[in-house]
Amino acid sequence: MRRNALLVVYLAVFVDMLGFGVILPLLPFRSEQLGGSGVWLGGVLTAYALAQFVAAPVLGALSDRFGRRPLLLASLAGSAVSLALTGVAGSLPALLAARLVAGLCGGAIAVGQAYAVDLAEPGERTRVLGMIGAAIGMGFVLGPAIGAAMAGLGFAGVSFIAGGIALANLIAGAVLLPQGALPGAQAAPPPRQRSANVLATLVRAVRLRALRPLLGAVFAATLAFAGMEATYALLGARRHGLGPSGLGLVFTGVGVVMAVVQGGVVGRATDRFGELRIAVTGAVLLGLGLATLPFGPAWLSYTALAVLATGQGLLAPTTATLIARAGGSALGGVLGIGQSASAAARGVGPIAAGAAFDACPAVPYVLGAALCGVAAALLFQYGRGAGRRPDATLIEEAA
Repeated sequence: MRRNALLVVYLAVFVDMLGFGVILPLLPFRSEQLGGSGVWLGGVLTAYALAQFVAAPVLGALSDRFGRRPLLLASLAGSAVSLALTGVAGSLPALLAARLVAGLCGGAIAVGQAYAVDLAEPGERTRVLGMIGAAIGMGFVLGPAIGAAMAGLGFAGVSFIAGGIALANLIAGAVLLPQGALPGAQAAPPPRQRSANVLATLVRAVRLRALRPLLGAVFAATLAFAGMEATYALLGARRHGLGPSGLGLVFTGVGVVMAVVQGGVVGRATDRFGELRIAVTGAVLLGLGLATLPFGPAWLSYTALAVLATGQGLLAPTTATLIARAGGSALGGVLGIGQSASAAARGVGPIAAGAAFDACPAVPYVLGAALCGVAAALLFQYGRGAGRRPDATLIEEAA
């Protein structure tokens, strides 16, 4: 029953990301049709990340207090509503508002991570968080491809289909997600151990000194990776003559490598070497890939993409595990803060990388490699402190 419940959580996160990814290829064109400038397009594309930055910790903390299932279902319902609003948006402010709603309801990742950790044995945390990451990655790989294939239906038609996928996901979750505790699942904290004040719990988590290096590492590494995502289309076109189809294949390959690493490799690696060592290895590989990417022939560029995808695939689930380890009964809130750090980097990264690329195409990649070095150093700092106490519930200690 516990493993069946985990499969349902993986599926819920995958389908949620699939529905979101379906409309991504068409959003820039819809913004242009509505008269949007580059600034408006940037606002539409970053609205989701900025809203998620605010919402993810709150939704995660609410799931600590009221349970994972209702908050996950609420997030899935919000996704369906936001996609329907996106389809009917007839002006730029309405389109921007729809993406803000999507971001505010975009806590499915943090709540899904907490749900999976609840269901996992302590030694399986990285494995199940890796599967969550693989589900997210495959949703983003398949979603844009499906959206591009359905482009002939028009933006509204594609949005409504994506909303229908999200609605079906909500119904499936309501039917299949278990209610109450399952045999073998990690016991939920008793009510007296839950914070009566969600905001106070989040404030304590942010102020927790032991958690700061982890959040800093997540922000730095995600900023570096988001800068690559934002600018590689231009770099690939200039240096290697890649067109839309070629770039699509490249990014599909990156997504598949990340999904394979997160879904199969990272669990076995952490069983042998531990989360902290694998996280540092991931940061180093990500940095090496970024430092190599803008130089040399095409084969070297593609090899660098595989290396950096492997690094990101190792880094994301292991840092999530380390963050979860600090959470105690505030697990959802702490994982939400981790997602908030990632969302902040995804909001800032494309703009900063674009400006750096305009100055010199290699600059965002060199700076990204340096940020990965910062991430590795912060992980080492964490290892010298609270990381030596693997089962510490640091939020309760700080309270």
